[in-house]
Amino acid sequence: MPKYCLDTSGFSNPLIQQPEDVYVSLWCHVRKLVSNGVFCWNAEIAQEFEGIYGATGDELRKCNGCCCFEINENSWNWEEYLSLIVEWQEDYKDYISEYNSNRKNTIGLNDLSIVAFAKTMGLPLISEEKRNPVHNHSKKRLRIPNLCDTVGVQHLSFVEFLQAEKIKL
Repeated sequence: MPKYCLDTSGFSNPLIQQPEDVYVSLWCHVRKLVSNGVFCWNAEIAQEFEGIYGATGDELRKCNGCCCFEINENSWNWEEYLSLIVEWQEDYKDYISEYNSNRKNTIGLNDLSIVAFAKTMGLPLISEEKRNPVHNHSKKRLRIPNLCDTVGVQHLSFVEFLQAEKIKL
């Protein structure tokens, strides 16, 4: 049973900062959780996993069959997910990169989709994106953690996830 939704940056960024060949025991713990079905993701994020190399990337791709939730599967409320996507594409159109000349430092459609997926699943979302500062209520910038805050999804960084799972090295 999944406990967390996973954005690509939730693992891709930590893998760069803490490579598998140096932080061997850390990534062994993480891969075991992946294989145990602790994480889930949507099809958009599964495509992004193609860029994650090494044993962790291999494990993510290997687990796509059980961890990637697809539209028209009876195991989850995909109708609610699609409804949120449509609603949020309108509500947040001024922030979505693809609708605004691929503006940097804001959400993309895949970002919006994984937050909608986490909301639908009722699970925390792990990503390494940083919040825009509270004092900077930008009319042009919105990051995954800010969107999570706005729509009531718990956002966890990789370190916060490790703490939640009590993974210690």
